[in-house]
Formats: sequence, structure tokens, C-alpha cells
Amino acid sequence: MTDGELDTVGKASRLLVHLGTVPEGATLSELSRATGFPMSSAHRLLASLRRQDFVTFDAESKRYSLGLRLFQLGAAVSSARGFTGIALPVMKQLSETTGEATLMSVRDGHHQLYIHHVEARHNVGVKGETGKLGPLHCTSMGKVLIAFADYDTREELIENVELKPFTPRTIVDRATFRHEIGRVRAQGFAVADEEHETGIRAIGVPVLGPLGTVVAALSVPSPAYRTTLAAAMQFLPPLREAAERLTVLLPHP
Repeated sequence: MTDGELDTVGKASRLLVHLGTVPEGATLSELSRATGFPMSSAHRLLASLRRQDFVTFDAESKRYSLGLRLFQLGAAVSSARGFTGIALPVMKQLSETTGEATLMSVRDGHHQLYIHHVEARHNVGVKGETGKLGPLHCTSMGKVLIAFADYDTREELIENVELKPFTPRTIVDRATFRHEIGRVRAQGFAVADEEHETGIRAIGVPVLGPLGTVVAALSVPSPAYRTTLAAAMQFLPPLREAAERLTVLLPHP
């Protein structure tokens, strides 16, 4: 089908499909070149998609990215096809083992998107917010989502993700951040020691796809007053076991 034969829905779909191949997003001119649409047409379609939350726009970088409405639709399909039914039992078992909360996230551009959580058995625990965006650079899940991405994506994130200071412990130096991601990749897990929130420690591991790149991240967060770093390391074996189970059980494209 030629561009001239595409209807409005077909053109919008082509824009969305292309955005799905560029996790860092794309400018209007890049989208125009990639799809073959005039910039005026592409801009009009993108404006409509933004109004429906299918697309987001970063005013600083001038880049368009896929929006949360697509995640919501994808989550509904995923749940219907068993993703939630597979992930949550594994996460619940992990929380039973550790006594702490279990969180799961995926990468959404330069952020992570929390997709599942299981609460801790304790009265005081870390609560996840499904559907909320969070930072990559200062969380255990965010670090593994960067460290186990494909090489090009990993390099782009290391160089360009915002190193916003959330606490005095947040890594804000680019060279130090690069070293941290290399260490995470070498050891196979990440620790966030009060880097995102004061009083919260977390350990996270990647859930890998068939090609060895990350498809999701799992973490066990806990209050720092209850869990020392040494105690947090005791969560690593069951975390890895859960991630390995999900690698086998989760459907892959």
C-alpha cells in the first residue's frame, strides 16, 4: 500500500510503529523522514495522538515518544493473555520468602514504568504505584534496565539520562554513573542505597529475554531501618530464582 492509499488510521499506526522502534524518541523531522509523510501531516497526526495520550512530547528535547495509553492497552492484552497471571504468582512467592514488597518495572524511554507490585507482610513496607513513571539512574530496577539493555541503548542512556539528585546519595557524576552501570552488568544485580528515597534500600535484578537483553526488572525494596546492606544481599538468591522463572515463563515477542 502506498502512502497515498493510507487512511488517517493507517498513517497514525505507521507513526506509532516507528516510535516503538526508537526508545529514545524521535523529532518531528525524523518521524517525517522515517514515515515519508510531510512534516505538516506528521505534526497534525502527532497532535491528535498526544490528545489521546498515545504519544508524549518532551519540550526540551523536542522528541516524541510512545505514551501511557499504549501501555494501558498493552497491559490489558497482556493480562488477558496471561502475563499478569504468570508474573504475579512468582512475585507473591518472592514476597512470601523475603517478607518484603516485590516490584516489577519496564523501561519507558529515559524512565522506568512500574507495572506490578506485591506488598510486604510487614505493617511498614514500601508500596509500589502501578502505572507510575520513575527514574532509572538511582533505583535498583532502573540500573539493571540500563545495564542489560542492548549496547546502543545502554550507551545512549549512560550518556544522556538525566542524573537528577533525589538524595545526597544519588549518583550525579557521569563518569561515576558509567562505572556503576558497568559494575551492575558485571555482577548481575543492582543496589540502591537510599539513592532515590532516604530511608529506602533496594536490590534489583533483570528479567532477560531470549537474546539476553532485559525485558523487565524485579526488585525487593525495604526500609533502611529494618534492612542493612548485608541483609538486603540475602534477598538476592530468591530474587534471581524468581527472575529466572519469569525468563522461562513469560511470553516473548
